[in-house]
Amino acid sequence: MNRNAWMPLFVFVILLGIAGARLGQPEPPLPSALEGKPLPAFSLPLLAGEGRLTPDTLKGRPAILNVFGSWCAACVAEHPIWAEVGKRVDVYGVAWLDEPAKTRAWLAERGNPYKAVGVDKDSRFALDMGVAGAPESYLISPEGRIVAKVPGPVTETVWKETLLPALEAMK
Repeated sequence: MNRNAWMPLFVFVILLGIAGARLGQPEPPLPSALEGKPLPAFSLPLLAGEGRLTPDTLKGRPAILNVFGSWCAACVAEHPIWAEVGKRVDVYGVAWLDEPAKTRAWLAERGNPYKAVGVDKDSRFALDMGVAGAPESYLISPEGRIVAKVPGPVTETVWKETLLPALEAMK
């Protein structure tokens, strides 16, 4: 058999080996184009009470802005961490693509760790922030700048290795 006939099989095996080596390794998150920039202008109605959630609401102290939904399974997994995180930094929620009654029921069942929750039913806020999916969280400086973005659930490890060091660096 001709030696060149084996070349495509050889190349295929090499490529298969490279792909197999990458399986199970997490992709590094894409950097947010908004990191280091001020929060975009927004004004969301509050889930409870009068008033609105705006960038000015978050100014003055470090804060975390967590985008979640009652329909989001990963949000259920991440939810317990916010009560602990809230002891160190103000945590605000944005109920994304959700009915307020469903959000209220979801928070009533699991507890409400948020200082305030804005409602983003039409996704305008999420589009301006570049939200790709829930949950997504943003660490905000006292001046209203986005310091860090965490796509996906915030776990204890993510809190300790990503958000907490960035929060400590602000002090």
